[in-house]
Amino acid sequence: MKPDNVLSMLGIAAKAGGVVSGGYQTEHAVKAGGAYLVIVAEDASENTKKKFRNMCGFYKTRIICYSDGETLGRAIGKEYRVCLALTDKGLAEAVQTRLLQISTE
Repeated sequence: MKPDNVLSMLGIAAKAGGVVSGGYQTEHAVKAGGAYLVIVAEDASENTKKKFRNMCGFYKTRIICYSDGETLGRAIGKEYRVCLALTDKGLAEAVQTRLLQISTE
């Protein structure tokens, strides 16, 4: 398994205090305008994905489905996490740039 730069970046963001995780905290960050990028696990329920897609669309926050809940949680030093929000603009842009690079490879 090759190292995943995105997960490493999420770990750095978490250590820097630029990540909130879990449904309630992610929702609060989006609604408060403090979330720059929301990541939802690919194995999240369709209802959860729809909820965050609709919310992020309304509040004009970028959203992406990536990885699985177990891996996302482990990357930020927590247990299983279905969703998380990056609250640091620079780190959010860096993660999104890397995700775009991965999708074009």
